[in-house]
Amino acid sequence: MFETIVVPTDGSKFAQKAEDMAISIANKYDAKIVGAYVIDDKLIYPYEVLEEEGKSILKNLSDKAKEKGVIVDEILVVGNPAKDLVTIIRRMDPDIVVIGTHGKKGLEKLLMGSVAENILKTVEKPVLLVK
Repeated sequence: MFETIVVPTDGSKFAQKAEDMAISIANKYDAKIVGAYVIDDKLIYPYEVLEEEGKSILKNLSDKAKEKGVIVDEILVVGNPAKDLVTIIRRMDPDIVVIGTHGKKGLEKLLMGSVAENILKTVEKPVLLVK
């Protein structure tokens, strides 16, 4: 039923819940996960800091999945999270996308807009929203 599951993540509480749900589904159906993290090109932090954050978040996802026997392919790119996650999802052609309903807050949220909402509106794949 499921072979590939895309999980956009930003390390937030809701994203971690989505990661756990995706791992559970992947474990049950012997599927692989594609973990995707987009470094927002509008953020003014040093690139190295943002890159390390992204790598750490994806490593945490991979480590959790590995404990359950699930393989994770990691994608880390720089760009616009709302647009580039849609591109990643289309290219990966998953059976389902699992995403948290809320991401980071404050200035980062203002700059990003609602990534989950954009994915839900533009991706022609099943999307599981995790709250």
